[in-house]
Amino acid sequence: MPQSPHDRAAEYHNLAAHAHSAAAASHNQGSLTAHELSRQAHEHSTRAFEASRKAAEEHGEPEAADK
Repeated sequence: MPQSPHDRAAEYHNLAAHAHSAAAASHNQGSLTAHELSRQAHEHSTRAFEASRKAAEEHGEPEAADK
């Protein structure tokens, strides 16, 4: 079953939040993977933003898509 744009955006937001939390924990431990986790968090956040904008456009909310 295909996901709605809203579901996709929510999934990316959750993935970004998890990656941010993991990166913070790794930074506190001095892990070398913290940079990669931070990069992933940024990538997920960008995808979440794009998916949210697409969902807004599809539902005729141009003012939300412009933000």
